[in-house]
Parts: sequence; structure tokens; C-alpha cells
Amino acid sequence: INKIYFTALKPPPLSALLVSSSLTVPAVTLRWRARLMRSASPTVKRSVGASYKENGDRSTSGEAQSPERFVDTAQGVSKSRPEYRRPGEEARGSNPRQSEPHLDTSTFALSGDSAHNQAMVHWSGHNSSVILILTKLYDFNLAAVTESSLWRSTDYGSTYAKLNDKVGSRTVLSYLYVCPTNKQKIMMLSDPEVESAVLISSDEGASFEKYPINFNILSLLFHPAQENWILAYSHDNKLYSSMDFGRKWQLVHDSVMPGRFYWAVMGLDRESDVVHIETHIYVKCRAHRCTDGNRQYIFPGHVDTNSLVVQDEYVFTQVTKSGRTSYFVSYMREPFRQMELPKYCLPKDMHIISTDEKQVFAAVQEWNQNNTYSLYISDSPGVYFILSLENLRTSRGSAGNLLVDFYKVEGINGMYLANKLVDGHIKTFITYNKGQTWALLPAPATDVVGNNLHCILPFCSLHLHLEMSENPYTSGPITSKKSVPGIIVGTGNIGIELSSSNLGMFITSDAGNSWRQIFDEEYNIWFLDNGGALLGVLHAATPIRHLWISLDEGKKWDRHSFSLAPLYVDGVLMEPESDNHIITFFGHFSHRSEWQLIKIDYTGLFSRRCMDGDYQTWLLHNKGELCVMGEKQVYMKRRPGNRCMLAQDYSRIYSSEPCLCTAYDFECDYGWERQTDGKCSPAFWFNPNGAAKSCSSSQSFLNSTGYRKVLSNNCKERGRNFFSPKRVACHPRAPRGLQLTTGNGELSATVQSNVTFMIRLDYGDSPSTSIQLDFGDGIKITYSNLSRTDDGIKHIYRMTGIYRVTASAENNQGSDSSTLFLHITSPVERVYLSAPIVAVSGKAANLTAVVWPSHTRTLTFFWWFDNSSEPIITLEGSISHMFHREGKNKVTVQVACGSIVMQDSKVITVKEFFRSLLLSFSPTLDEHNPDIPEWREDIGRVVRTALSKVRQVPLMVSMYPGLPTTAELFILPDERTLSEHKKNSEEALDTLQLVHDVGQGTSGSAMLMLLSVVFVGLAAFFIYKFKRKIPWIHVQTEDRHEKDPEVMSTVGQNDAMSKVKLSEFPSQKEFMEKELEGRSRGSSSSLQLISDTVLDKWKKYKQVLH
Repeated sequence: INKIYFTALKPPPLSALLVSSSLTVPAVTLRWRARLMRSASPTVKRSVGASYKENGDRSTSGEAQSPERFVDTAQGVSKSRPEYRRPGEEARGSNPRQSEPHLDTSTFALSGDSAHNQAMVHWSGHNSSVILILTKLYDFNLAAVTESSLWRSTDYGSTYAKLNDKVGSRTVLSYLYVCPTNKQKIMMLSDPEVESAVLISSDEGASFEKYPINFNILSLLFHPAQENWILAYSHDNKLYSSMDFGRKWQLVHDSVMPGRFYWAVMGLDRESDVVHIETHIYVKCRAHRCTDGNRQYIFPGHVDTNSLVVQDEYVFTQVTKSGRTSYFVSYMREPFRQMELPKYCLPKDMHIISTDEKQVFAAVQEWNQNNTYSLYISDSPGVYFILSLENLRTSRGSAGNLLVDFYKVEGINGMYLANKLVDGHIKTFITYNKGQTWALLPAPATDVVGNNLHCILPFCSLHLHLEMSENPYTSGPITSKKSVPGIIVGTGNIGIELSSSNLGMFITSDAGNSWRQIFDEEYNIWFLDNGGALLGVLHAATPIRHLWISLDEGKKWDRHSFSLAPLYVDGVLMEPESDNHIITFFGHFSHRSEWQLIKIDYTGLFSRRCMDGDYQTWLLHNKGELCVMGEKQVYMKRRPGNRCMLAQDYSRIYSSEPCLCTAYDFECDYGWERQTDGKCSPAFWFNPNGAAKSCSSSQSFLNSTGYRKVLSNNCKERGRNFFSPKRVACHPRAPRGLQLTTGNGELSATVQSNVTFMIRLDYGDSPSTSIQLDFGDGIKITYSNLSRTDDGIKHIYRMTGIYRVTASAENNQGSDSSTLFLHITSPVERVYLSAPIVAVSGKAANLTAVVWPSHTRTLTFFWWFDNSSEPIITLEGSISHMFHREGKNKVTVQVACGSIVMQDSKVITVKEFFRSLLLSFSPTLDEHNPDIPEWREDIGRVVRTALSKVRQVPLMVSMYPGLPTTAELFILPDERTLSEHKKNSEEALDTLQLVHDVGQGTSGSAMLMLLSVVFVGLAAFFIYKFKRKIPWIHVQTEDRHEKDPEVMSTVGQNDAMSKVKLSEFPSQKEFMEKELEGRSRGSSSSLQLISDTVLDKWKKYKQVLH
């Protein structure tokens, strides 16, 4: 049995913020027998139910059957409960009188597609008769579509024609998209495994044009107003745009987060082609001109992954630092402000539920919650939030996205349903005033057969499932419609808590004040005829052939047959905006049959159009309270049982009259909490007298009374209102509570970037309070009052460093100040570890980390030596270290600058002693020196190899960076030399002691001559040979007389040590003076005496150099 995949119209998974985005997905894929089960998985097995013998009158596959009319004529028997009209025998193929309610049906089978396991269906709507169906065979082993068929109907689904020849017989189609602003425009994608192309139609699929593309489309987003503008997201995270409905594409941006791109909101963004994008930052640009120079970076710094949401008047994002997340909002495209939740809410997670009516509903998981969330409601700018309902039930969708049990009732302003965890039980609550008060749902008095239920509040109540359906071709467990306000149909149960068993269907006709049970099983319920009729289809895993129709708000139900044989129903398609009365059922007769499409015309249920006398009025109320959301509202609806068709444009609201305001027309302001007596009082953490007051530009301010009016509430205030903010005079006070922060909360910024400083003052804000800001780089700025700093103070730092930034506020009553230390850094581009390649054991060697570009006091250096488990950490780029282990020692330095860490490593050879000579080269080599480490390594290897061929003595060559090209030659002792050196060193020490005793005697000079070694002579000989082998290298040497040869040379490109040329070499007389001076220093070391070349070597040495 193959697994059948179902692609649902669901939002992408979000890590922080969740809203219904405008991301357009393809027409939905149907799965065979994909029931809306709350535990169902997106991938289901093809069920094998009881087999039904197909009716012998069924027509051949691929041909339309003749229309048939099915009608039941039995009368209902009771008015105290739903009436079910079931006849003993159904009239198949009969011709009833036109006055009897009936359905006209016809069936069409998609011939040849029995193996196809996915289908995508689209009805153009707007009174169009065109229906498009794309069926596909999806191979789950290959994860690809291997076959496809495109079908088109022009008679509302009575017949279908196959269009494979029009799109190309070898073309495999994978997705079907429809332009939301012009449903005549269709776009189809070919499967990228075969070819990457788009097929475009402007005539509802009558003809197609194919255009190849060079990327694979993952999703499309159509512009909300411009029908030809499309954004396409590719599999490699790139965003493309087309301004001609997919004929030509251009790259907008790469590294875009999936689902985090949005078109401009009309009336808010200046240009209609603006695109909002999240990469790792928030980017805003024009779709057809999104180059680096044209991009705007609205939010400073990085944002959390998958956190950007652009919806209506709001833009949301979030930033996490040190384990704590801050949430930000921009209202009406103004600068971002941090969202303020109650002080000890400490949110772990936040999801935006709704932004309707210029107000934000957010589900927040507080620090002490695990599986539940709390509902918070904001003011208009979306900044200050107050608690509405705790412990909302949540679950996870098939894609891992958060699902909150919170439902907005259509057609009634301020009415919502929510499921809340109370003492371990999930219960359903209702509000009529946008979350100010919540109450349990009253249960019906009787069940579906008329038995008394004896369910008494608050111990027993009605509970409804509120999750939305992931399949748009099913109704979901709860439904309401704007065109029929007050009617809600839901799936649920009666008892002490919500259950997934013993489910039934319940309906209310008076906006939740009273409920009736209409079925004792789970059904899918749709509104027909603009809400004038109800359609019920059994929600079951078995095939069915009946549907139920009610014309009196669920009091009576008529059963109708829609198929000759039982059908596995996959979904129901209807066009709500159309005046036609046609619905289409999709399904299969068996798991081996073709796709069956049953067209149902329910025009026969009605006898005429509704007239004025067919309507009646009803009064909205909340358990007897007539003022709901500040007004008395009278609605109009069709009289139950009238068989007339509703007009789309008839007015649902008959009259509206404002009421006088009460406490429940106001919600508690930020920092205030509702008490049991209904009044608002300050929370324990909130000081109402300590809130920032706006006295910068006037002598008075509006002071909160603890209440703020519920948005969209239309109550009328008369005279002096207790709840509205009061204007209070500003009294002179000394500045107190001055706070200085950066706009993004960061204490670091990059050089040459714009840093925004925000200043807040708790007390003492007045027109005479001056504000001064010292940026710490010698620049100060003064403002006459705080109001001038509302949008922040921007400043650019030209150099790296740590700056002390000080803000001060002063008036004639006193002063206050606030300080922060700002780190201005520049991204580290390169790190070079300057270190000797040879060092003497037991002697300190100098190590230096050279950083480009240079920084001042803003870097941290981590020094790692060999296999050390902990680094040495310094704030300076140099360190002195002593190596004790001979052999090769690895040194690594890491340089940290903000979040950027770079490193360089060197291997240092440690010996007991060595000899070094400084080399320089002709200017010709400088012309070929790119000054990169690789080149220096290669040249050093060439020099070392050439010298090693002359005599097998251990050598090392270190090439130094920069120009002119310089190097240092190191002559290392081998094992024989090392043993001789140790022996000679002991003899030298004895000799030196003797010399010290005898003073300036000739025997001391003779001993020194005997103890001298030939290091300099050998080096000169090597260099002489090396010069002959490589003519373009001119060697200059330096013999160090003033340094102990055991201390390693650290020559660099800027070292002060000179290169000794032949013209500058010491004369014979100078050598003699050095010799005499060495004799006089009898206490100096033997190796220092060795470094003074003996007189009898001088002539030979100079001859060799020449």
C-alpha cells in the first residue's frame, strides 16, 4: 500500500513569531481518504476499507454520467430537537416536482489517473465556470513527481478535458499556482528533475506558454495588488522577482530565510515594489533594484533566525542576548521599539496570533510555563502588553509550527473562543469584550435525541475543539461566517473537560448564549448560499453516499444522496464569492479506482430570491447584557425555514446604538491588574508615580488612571469620565532616573557605523531640563529638552577604541547623569604571528600578533602553547614566553573581536644554542614579492635547500613580511656538534676562570684561539657557494658582537638592526680592539668570546666574502 502525501495550506515553522503570512502556496494537494483527524499525520497510508460493488449503471470512465436528482421527502417529527428527514426508499433517477427540494448531480472520472496519488484543484471563481485539476504520481522513494495530468472543465465540473498535449506530452508538472488578484492567470511549474520551467496562462488554462528558468522554485509570493509581480524562493535560499508574471526573473537577494520575505503593504510602504527580507539582518529594498547601494537596513544589528514578520501596520523581530530574548515592533513603519510585557513575565517564547483592528494578540510562554501559553493584548502601537488569559492550550502542527487554541468568531466584533488549562482540565471559554472577561460555554439542555443533560455551570460545560484544519477542503472542527453573524458550528463534547472521544456537533444561533446538539458524530459543516443553508458531511474513514442540508440553522436536516455508490470523500470544493450554487466532491470509489469528481448543483433547494418579508431581526447580547463592545446591535437574518436565496449585498446589521461606558469597556493599563471587584490597581512591581511623564513640550501631561479603552469599543463617554486619562500639571522636579542606552541595546559597534543613543528620564522632565551627551571622542551635543531626543541621537565614530559616553540632565532643581562604555571595533581581516622560528631553551622569546587593520584596546588575545589545556589571555598583542622543551613547539594565537575570532600558528624549534645571520636580497626580488605567507615559505625553502646542498648542516630560514625582502638564516647544531659544544663549553669555563686569574697574559689569548669554532667561516663558505648557485641573490651578513648568541634574533621588517655590508665591515684594527676588549672581560661567557672572530681568520674570511 503506497503512502499518500498531503500538502496543506499551513504556515512555515517559526522559531519565535507566528502569524498568518501572505505566502502563497500552490493549490492544495489532496490525499486519498485524508480525514481531518486530530491525530492524523501529513503522511497517511492508503486505507483499504470494506469493498463495495460498483453499481452496474455506472458509466464508462472518462465520460460524464447523465444528471440525476435525489430527494428525500419524509417529514420531521419534532421541533424540540433536530429533525432528520429519512425516506424509506430514495428516488433514484426520478423526476420530482420542481417545488420539492432536490439536488442535481453528475459524476466524472479522470480516466487513466488511477495510479496518481496526489491532486491539486482550483476553481477560478468570480462566477467563472472553469475548474483546473492537476493529478500527480509522487514517488516517495525518488522524492519526485514521475507522472502528471492536467484536466480542465468549462461547465462547472460536469465534464473535463485532458490538457497534457497543450503543456507538452513529456512535461511533468509539479505545482499549480493561481494569481489571487486575477484568477484567470495560472502558473504551473515543471518538475525540476526533468526540466526547470514555468508554464503561464492568462486565459484560465485555455492556452499555456513555457519559459525556462535557471533555478528551482520552492514557493511563490504574489503581490497583493499588482497581478504581474511575483517573488520566487529557490531551493538554495535565493529570492527572485518577476514583474511580468514569470516570463523574466532577476535575483533580489541570497541567503534569505525561508518564508521570511514580504511584499510592501499598500498605504504604509512608500513604493509598492518594496520587499522586506530577513537574511540574518532585516533588509528592505526595491524588488527590481536590490543592489548593495539601494538596500536599507532598518533594524540595527542582527536578528534571530526566522523572527521577521511583516503584517498589516506592524513589523516584528527579536534579538536574543545572554539567554534572554527581547522583542521589537515597528508600528506604521516608524522606528523599532522594544515590546514591553509585565516585568516578571520573563518570556521564553512569543507568537503573534493576530494584528486585526490595529492591535496585537500574542501568545507568550512565560518562564514558569512548559506546555501552555498566556494570551497578551497590546495597545495600538504594539508596545505595551497586558495579560488577558493564562494557560492557553497549545499543540504542534505537522510541520512543527505552534498551534494555539484561540478562535476569532466571524461577524461579531470582540468575540473570541479559547481553550484554557484549569486545574489539569482543558475547558472552553468565551469573551464578548476582547478578552476583558471570560466565561465557560453553557451546555445544551438536551442531547440530539431530546434527553435532558443536567449539565450545570461551572461544574459541567460545553467544550469545543478550536484548532484550524490543515486541509482547506474540509471545514475543520469549528466554523463561523461573516455573512451570518451569530451562528457558530463546532465539534466538541459536554462534561468537565475537552475530550477527543464521544464527539458531537453543536450549534449556536445567538452568538454563544445558548447551544444545541445537531449530530452525535463528527461532521464537516459548510455554509451554503452566503450562509443561508448548512451542508453536513459525515467525518468518517468509511465511504459515504449521503449528505445533509439544513435551511433553518440546524433545527431540521434533510438527507440527500449525491452518489450512486459510496465514495471515499477527500474534500469538498466550493466558491464562496460566487453567485452560483455548485459544489464539487472529490474522492474514490475504491483504492484502485480513478479520481471521481461529483458536481452538485443545490439551486433546487430554493424556490425564489429572498424579499424583505423573508428576514427577521435578533438582538446581540452577553447573557442578557445588551451592550456589547459599547453598543446595542440589532442584526438581520433570514427567517428559519424559508426556501429563498440570500443576496450577497444585503445588510446584516439592522441598527447600532452606542451605550454609556462602563469599567468593562476599558482594559487595565500597562502595569495595572484587574481585581475581583472589577477595578484596576497597580501591580506590586509597578510605581504609577514613577512612570516617565511627557513634560518636555508643555506644562501638563496625560496621567493614566489605570484604564485604557478597549480598541474598537464604541461606548460613549458622558461628562467627567473616571476611566479616561487625566491631564495633570507638570511640577518642577530635579532630574532623577536618567538612563542612557544604545538603540539596539548593544555596547559595541563597528567603526564608521551609525550608533543611536536613547535617553530616558523618569523624573524631572520639563521644558527647562537640558540634555547633554558627551560621545567620549571629543564631541559633545546639547539639547534644550528631552523631547528633542525622542528619535534617538546618532553619532559616527571614526576610530576604534573604548569610549566613555556620558549623558547628563540638568535644570534649576538639580542634575543627574548616566554613563556607558562603548566598544568601537573594526572587523579583523588578517592576523600574523611574528615569532622566531628558533629559540634557545630556558631563554625568553618575544611573540607578537600583528592585526590588520590595527586596533586600540578592543581585542582579546588567546595564546596557546603546545598541548596546553588553558590559554594565556592578554589584552596586548605581544607576550614573552620561555620554552623549556627542546624540539618543535607549536604556538597559536587567537584574536577575538566581538563575534569574530581569527588565528595564526607558528612552529618554533627550540635548541640549546644556535647561530643566526641576517640576509638581504637584491631589489629585483622585491618586484616579484607579493608579500603573502605562501610566497615567503616557498622562497625560504629554496634558500634552505640550496644551502643544505653545500654542507649537511641543520639549517632554517625565516623570511620576514614586507619590503625590502629580508630573511634570517639559522645554523643549528647536530648531535655531533652538540656533544662537542658541551665538551668545549666545560673547557672554556675552566679557561675563562684561568684567564680571570692571570689577567692579560698571552696564554689566555692562545687558549681563546684554540677554543674558537668555525661557525662564521662555515657560514661564509655556505653563502659563497649559495651565491654561485643563485646569481640573483646578493648575500649580506651580520656577525653579532654585542649580543649573547643564545638569545634568539627577532628581526622583522621594521627592526632597527642594520644589515652589515662589506663597506661597513669592521677593520683589522677594530677586530684587534675587540679582541683586547674581550680579554679584559674575563667574566663574560665563552660563547660571547667565540662570537669575536680571531685575528688569524680575518684575512681568509674577508677574501671569501669578496
